[in-house]
Formats: sequence, structure tokens, C-alpha cells
Amino acid sequence: MFDLSDNREVSRGFGDALSTAFELAVTPAIVAFLGWRLDAWLGTTPLFLLVFFVFTMGYEIWKLFRRYATQMQQQEAKVAGLRRPDREEPGR
Repeated sequence: MFDLSDNREVSRGFGDALSTAFELAVTPAIVAFLGWRLDAWLGTTPLFLLVFFVFTMGYEIWKLFRRYATQMQQQEAKVAGLRRPDREEPGR
């Protein structure tokens, strides 16, 4: 019938992108809200809100880059495994 493997990869990529975007938006917002409530309780507005938000955004961005680097290493290893060692690469 139909080859659904391409469609599956597109759907998986879309799902991964959507979950990453959701994680980048919602996690810092929740942590900043907790910081805002802590500030209201301690009377230190907006100290904890800003500290929690900046820390969480830094962590999320770091995690995103680490995930990207790992995926690229896996992809490079996959491509390197597909190359035939008896053929010389162009430009060498």
C-alpha cells in the first residue's frame, strides 16, 4: 500500500518540536510563578521571580543545546557507518 515511514518521521519531528516549545514556555512560567508567590510571602518583590526565571531559562537552553549536540553526534555516527571505507571521500 503506502509507505508510512516518511510520514511517521515528520509526525515524530513535529511532536518533538511541539513538546520542546511547550517545555521552553511553560516550565519557566511555572517556576517564575512560584518565585512570584515566594516574593509576595517574603515581601521581596521581584527578587525570587527574576532569579528563578533566569535560572530556569538558562537550564532549559543548556538542556536544549545538550540534546541537540547528542542528536547530531548520533546522526554523524549513523552517517559515518553508512559510508563505505573502500571509497575515498571527495576532496581528499
